[in-house]
Amino acid sequence: MPCFAAIDVGSNAIRLRIVEAEGPSPGAGARVQLPLLPTESAWREVASVRAPVRLGGEVFLTGKLAPTSIGRACAAFKDFRREMDAAKVVAYRATATSAVREAANGTTLVERARREAGIDLEIIYGIEEARLIQLAVTRRLALEDRRVLLIDVGGGSTELTVLDKGQSSFSISLPLGSVRLLEAFMKDATTVSKEMTRIVQEAVDRALVEARPQLSRLTGAAFTAGGPDALTLVGTGGNIETLATLCPAKDRAPGELAADVAEMRALFPKLCAMSPAERARTYGLRPDRADTIVPAAAIFLRIAESLGASTIVTPQVGLKDGILEELVDKHFQVWDVLREAENVLGACMRLGQRFQFDEAHGAHVARLAARLFDDLHDEHQLSDRDRLLMRAAALLHDVGDFVRYDGHHKHSYYLIQNSDIMGLTPDERAIIANVARYHRKSGPDPSHPNFRDLDKESRGKVRALAAMLRIADALDREHLGKVRNVWATIESGKGRVLLKIDGDHERELEEWTVRAKAGLFRDVFGLEIVIG
Repeated sequence: MPCFAAIDVGSNAIRLRIVEAEGPSPGAGARVQLPLLPTESAWREVASVRAPVRLGGEVFLTGKLAPTSIGRACAAFKDFRREMDAAKVVAYRATATSAVREAANGTTLVERARREAGIDLEIIYGIEEARLIQLAVTRRLALEDRRVLLIDVGGGSTELTVLDKGQSSFSISLPLGSVRLLEAFMKDATTVSKEMTRIVQEAVDRALVEARPQLSRLTGAAFTAGGPDALTLVGTGGNIETLATLCPAKDRAPGELAADVAEMRALFPKLCAMSPAERARTYGLRPDRADTIVPAAAIFLRIAESLGASTIVTPQVGLKDGILEELVDKHFQVWDVLREAENVLGACMRLGQRFQFDEAHGAHVARLAARLFDDLHDEHQLSDRDRLLMRAAALLHDVGDFVRYDGHHKHSYYLIQNSDIMGLTPDERAIIANVARYHRKSGPDPSHPNFRDLDKESRGKVRALAAMLRIADALDREHLGKVRNVWATIESGKGRVLLKIDGDHERELEEWTVRAKAGLFRDVFGLEIVIG
């Protein structure tokens, strides 16, 4: 059976997990799940290794990874590589989160990991971290008919994701983590005083300000047992698993691990009154858990209390489990590509709604652009993933109207480039932002920093996608849907593309605009646009 590996380079530790899989885990590709899913019945764990390298210790104070920490991390990577080679791993993904992401010399660790251990380390942003954790959680728990707030408290960041019937409706990554709070407010403290506790709670409250508008919508009668709007809090991370063991909820479902919030509240001052060594002895904790459990508990308690929650369910999965779910699904060719596309476009739609965009126009242009993309595939030879990027850019191309109509294409670039869109990498988001930037006015130009900063392949994609988007947008010039559909036929021998249009008879302005905006298309493809 093939083996798969996940490496999670966190702020508090570096972890490796290797599994042998005869097939995807239960729930893969499924839209309806059992009340509680069996865990990984098609998987067998081959190795689970944890290296206690606290990268966040110095980053959150100095902004850099210490040379000694980089050296210890690389030593761990070498051990991981030996484990992976021994298991004959067929696919792996190594991710680094907030500590490496924020470090000014984070790329040094990436380069040394590749050079010294042969490991390709990928620095991911909080939104991708949230997506992978969400994947792991939804494979473990049945969430299709529940409203859920996922809370992942790591060493450097906290990811909050709201799920409604299994679909993400909001996600945010906050600079709020157990190691970050520990280093900022409790470093070298033997016990945690009441004054220190108040400072930590204030820091948590300040970090949560950005998420307050969304969290406030979850309050009220959200926790009415059995009600249609009942909200479930799901916590992930080693600290909440420990807290759930120390403060188990009495009304949890069979096989479910959950923390009782009232019990956590009672335990919290006891933990604060102890030194890390005393916590370790009293509760059997590792040293690097004994010091971070206090700030982590402060975060979970503050969120749970603000929502009036009585329990926090803990599925005992995390980032590396989500990585493995995706790797295994793709290997066995059961990864739901269509659903992945739906999720990305749904995230784009929510972003557009946040900035009060013309939803009907964006959706219509996206449909027309997809049609052009398909009909012109023999010419551009782009991938299905590029098709998704085209649809996303088309959907959001006018979002900059929220700032100002004049120059709105430039405002669209800024809003897209600086917004989190779940399911997209930073490089993909940059392509989408640039395509939206060039849907009107001047074309892609190397003198423009936003275009120049892209790699050669991405620049080629932006030119091709923007050329097609300009035509699709022209077909809905007045935002009235006068053109219902379009078909494109490549006539290479004649050096042209013939467009057949279905729609209202009075569409002269749209056809004129197509001809006026066809210059970039002609430059990119060497073909004239002719309307038949």
